[in-house]
Amino acid sequence: MIYDISPDITDELAVWPGDSPPSREVLLDLAKGDNITLSTLRATVHLGAHADAPSHYGADAPSIEHQPLDLYVGPCQVIRVPATPGTRIGTDALPDKVEAPRLILVTETYPDANRFKEDFAALAPELVSEISRRGVRLVGVDTPSVDLFTSKDLPAHQACLQNGVSILEGLQLADVPDGIYELIALPLKLVGFDASPVRAILRTM
Repeated sequence: MIYDISPDITDELAVWPGDSPPSREVLLDLAKGDNITLSTLRATVHLGAHADAPSHYGADAPSIEHQPLDLYVGPCQVIRVPATPGTRIGTDALPDKVEAPRLILVTETYPDANRFKEDFAALAPELVSEISRRGVRLVGVDTPSVDLFTSKDLPAHQACLQNGVSILEGLQLADVPDGIYELIALPLKLVGFDASPVRAILRTM
């Protein structure tokens, strides 16, 4: 079974305030008598389900095309964590055993991808350090950021940078049961960019 954990990319999809929302310009259109349909997409690279590059939050850190592809393909554990809107999730939310090198945390604090909600939950830097200690190489969340909306110093991002943990944000996880899956969420090879949209799926093992 395949779970599609990417939101629909439409002009209604919410993006971070001040960022570029998705828009489509139709250059040619079969419905208007052209020989093909041809479109241009304009949008932030932090669009819907997306992979952050270390260069997004670290000076002189690698951009997205340098990220190893095996980070985004392979065994993944999905767990629901107790989360209060507007607060950080600590290490006490983790299960006794983390069973995969990719960990996706379901906070249920950002239910509608088309409506930006500022009080989503985020990760404590101590949680990032702990999952790294347990062998996690990638963390995914169902919110726009692993840090709080009001955060400027981005301690969870910085903890990911320091511990070599990659980040997926903006996942849609409401219908996914907890468990072990195969994650496939490959970023585009966008040279020099600070993130990439992904078509993220989970496949039952």
